[in-house]
Amino acid sequence: MTSMFTRILVIGALLSSFMASAQTGSAAQGAGAAPLPSAPSSASANEPPVATGNKVATINITGALAGCNEGQRDFGILDKKFEPRQTELTGMNNEIEYLKKQITPTMTDAARGTVMKQIEQKQKAFERSRQDAADDYQSQQNEVASRILAKMAPVMVKYAADNGFGLLLDTTKQWPEGQVIWAGQTVDITRAVVDAYNAQSGVPAPAAPAKPAGSTAAPRTTPPASKPATGTTPK
Repeated sequence: MTSMFTRILVIGALLSSFMASAQTGSAAQGAGAAPLPSAPSSASANEPPVATGNKVATINITGALAGCNEGQRDFGILDKKFEPRQTELTGMNNEIEYLKKQITPTMTDAARGTVMKQIEQKQKAFERSRQDAADDYQSQQNEVASRILAKMAPVMVKYAADNGFGLLLDTTKQWPEGQVIWAGQTVDITRAVVDAYNAQSGVPAPAAPAKPAGSTAAPRTTPPASKPATGTTPK
């Protein structure tokens, strides 16, 4: 049940559109994608950054979106919003499992048929509710990702240009679904871009979780740096 809400950030088409926008100064639209807002141009002379370096860098866009302060805040709000629906689905599933346990070898055919019909009806209702919740969650999740990416794309382009990188590759999807077969941690700029975006956005880091009683370990306040070429895919 909880796997339905495992975060899946669908950002491939969004990324290509935003990056093209950052390079050309106008909005671009991928095949089959809805129109996206133009990415802001650079502050000076209204011109986008010019790539003059020849180094290659990688970035895990999914990790950057979910790991920045704004992403942690907004995706956390979204998760909280859907908790009642998760609880409702859990209750529906428990009812189905309870009915299944009522079927015994000693039941009459009529009684068994009645219970089986109830199970079938509840199972159909459960599947409809689960799909509706999954679709709603993914739609709202993509809205959050799109909004943050619109502001983060120019930051990553500027960081790459300012640091001598001539090519920036996304490692969100692992090869063969993604383009990067392998990349070392030394060329990953995910953490650096997240730090730069956090400074620009002004969104504070989320509050540290309460320390469990008897625990001496310091709670984590920021997500670990994303590993290149290993990211994969709410549900």
